[in-house]
Amino acid sequence: MYMKEFNVLVIVLVFISGYLLNMFYITIFYHRALTHNSVELSNKMRKIIHLTGIWITGIDPKTWVCMHRMHHDHSDTNLDPHTPVKCKNAFQMFLLQYKSYNKIMIQLIAKKETPSNLVKDLGFDIHWLCENKLWYIPYIAQFCIAGLIAVLINPLVGVFYFLGIVSHPIQGCLVNYFGHKRGYRNFENVDDSVNNYWVALLTMGEGFQNNHHHQPESAKFSVKWWELDFGFYCCLLAQKIKLVKNVIR
Repeated sequence: MYMKEFNVLVIVLVFISGYLLNMFYITIFYHRALTHNSVELSNKMRKIIHLTGIWITGIDPKTWVCMHRMHHDHSDTNLDPHTPVKCKNAFQMFLLQYKSYNKIMIQLIAKKETPSNLVKDLGFDIHWLCENKLWYIPYIAQFCIAGLIAVLINPLVGVFYFLGIVSHPIQGCLVNYFGHKRGYRNFENVDDSVNNYWVALLTMGEGFQNNHHHQPESAKFSVKWWELDFGFYCCLLAQKIKLVKNVIR
């Protein structure tokens, strides 16, 4: 009985660790720092994120930032690359964000003016893996790591490590769909953004879309005292250990 409980605990901890590492890169580095500059990064940290981000998340940081800035500029219109306005359900949202991501990446690689101008401040290019059509390599690498864990520790530990570390497409789908479809509003923004509390809990505050769209320059996505934005607390922790600086509230 003790060994079974131990195995379950290890599986849960490994899944959560992979999930949170993925989520940390997305919500702190990609979103709050690179997209909105609400968290300041040193030039060295920017280079580290550029080099490592795709290996952790499977997502190219420059493409992600460009896509998200387009979302804010054209939120819930036909020009929005990911909005429920175009989708009947969450699965269609999943497909839409995938297609939009690929389209924007191709445009950035081709140096198209409109998307390129949106992210010219980043100071780095599309990751070389994507430029060389090797975007799938990080997923293979993570699959191999998961396989090694499965052999050395336990098959289920390996499976749940993989599910946690490559979870961003699901995270993004939850935020992009339910954060503009089902929830409550603190502010009467011009778009359809809402706060979905349960999605926010699962995505370190990203589900507070209504708050975030009202004040995108703030690293703090919560407004009410009972709204828990774990991503903001991670920003403060990252600042304390000097991973980032100047967290804007």
